[in-house]
Amino acid sequence: MNDEIRKNLIDILQAAEEIRGFTLGMDFPNYRDSPLTQRAVERDFEIIGEALNRIKRIHEPTLENISERHRIIAFRNILIHGYDVVDEEVVWSAVKNHLPILVREIRELLR
Repeated sequence: MNDEIRKNLIDILQAAEEIRGFTLGMDFPNYRDSPLTQRAVERDFEIIGEALNRIKRIHEPTLENISERHRIIAFRNILIHGYDVVDEEVVWSAVKNHLPILVREIRELLR
């Protein structure tokens, strides 16, 4: 694995850890009522999607074991370009249900 791919994978893990920290102890109503947390989480999801997109351009086979890679990249595009239609429940679901899986898959790639 080249250094650029490794850097992007580490960026994904760092963004995921930030999301975990931002949402620690929160439930959905707390998240929904915190625009600051929403913006921070969305920004980190943008970073995650962009990092995956960069890896895809460098060496797409690296991402074969990232189960939701296409959806994550699409999610990034929605967050950036469709900022006015972002559904907080969808983002919250990504935090709680999908982010832990992504973290596990990225850690496996880095081993």
